[in-house]
Amino acid sequence: MSVSIEKALKNATDTKACIIEDGAVKSAAAVFKEQFPDAKRAIVVADPRTWNAAGSDVAGILEANGIGVEKHIIEEGGKTFHAEYRYVEEVRNAIADASRPVPVAVGSGVVNDLAKLASGDLELPYMVFATAASVDGYSSFGASITSPEGSKQTYACPAPRAIVADLDVIRNSPKEMTAWGYGDLLSKIPAGADWILASELGVSPWHDRAWHTVQDTLGEAIGNPEGIRDGDSKALGKFVEGLMLGGFAMQDMQSSRPASGAEHLFSHILDMKGHTFKGELVSHGAQVGVATFFMSKFYAKVLAFDYANLDVESCVRAWHDWEEEEKRCREIFKNTLFPELGVKQTKPKFHTKEELREHLGLAKKIWPELKTKLENQLLPPEEIKRRLEVVGAAVNPGDIGTTAEEMAANTKIAVRMRDRYNVLDFTYRTGQMAEFAN
Repeated sequence: MSVSIEKALKNATDTKACIIEDGAVKSAAAVFKEQFPDAKRAIVVADPRTWNAAGSDVAGILEANGIGVEKHIIEEGGKTFHAEYRYVEEVRNAIADASRPVPVAVGSGVVNDLAKLASGDLELPYMVFATAASVDGYSSFGASITSPEGSKQTYACPAPRAIVADLDVIRNSPKEMTAWGYGDLLSKIPAGADWILASELGVSPWHDRAWHTVQDTLGEAIGNPEGIRDGDSKALGKFVEGLMLGGFAMQDMQSSRPASGAEHLFSHILDMKGHTFKGELVSHGAQVGVATFFMSKFYAKVLAFDYANLDVESCVRAWHDWEEEEKRCREIFKNTLFPELGVKQTKPKFHTKEELREHLGLAKKIWPELKTKLENQLLPPEEIKRRLEVVGAAVNPGDIGTTAEEMAANTKIAVRMRDRYNVLDFTYRTGQMAEFAN
């Protein structure tokens, strides 16, 4: 176990063990016994592909070490599936029918989220065996599930008690899954800039430990895309470690702030719209990777403007009152499953004209120092693009079936769908959001 993982686990609320190494499947039984000392039985939850990739081996090792094993294969027959609530019910029923053994999820984002929520509903701690480096959600609390009404939502539930990631298995997973994970981890660059901006402007709490958990090793985790693509053990190990650290920081802070910023909102919007490309839902990591490149270009425009010379009074004159903002929120969200979302999320962070004058006055005053901090955090757009291309990730809107125009238009939704302040909020207040999005 690396020093970073060991340190992060001390402050994680749910996860107590995390093994990332070649041949880690051999540790599955030891980790299970250590973390569930009173358990005699396990239920391995997988889909047909992840059962073949690792589930059978995990089950065999558990059984060889005296642990009774049942299995539940989701979608027996090999059809593809997504994290829909009906599968949560299926997994929950399978666990309950099996006299509530310890669930052991074998898979990536979908299988893990299904087992996470099903286990949480039953108030059972669970273990996950990661089969791909496709998401940072292994170690996070909450599960992203398509609700019975058809919208993707994050349901509250604890993170896994134990995580085992075998680099041999991950190395042999589909290459596009690694690319998805890389997009998700690379997003911590602009997400970190959003947090710096919000903190320096006094509108977001700072959690120093969570910040360092994610950011201290991020450069190394994403710094060798060629090695990650090629399955180099050191590069892949650091990359998977980086994915896990994001979730541990979220557990520590009890917020997703350390791991996501404005770029994640574009993924949520596409999910909310039920967006598909070539007849398939688009992976979270692919969406976030494209949005990360988009936001890196957006930030480049922010950094090119000298806010030390911002005409604050002009911004205040152009600003509107809450009644007008509420009207805009209701219009934007009126045909969605969440018509009150914009009002609910925008109200806590809305500024009156007097508050805006003070807010932008502070930004103007501290801009030279703030700009330096943002520049030190961010990567140039061309470098973001290069790294995504190296790992084979989606880069441009067309790669995921959307357009630059739609992404620009979606800033109007993104700025209103979460009460957490980010660079979209800042430029909305300065009147530059639409300009910088195009």
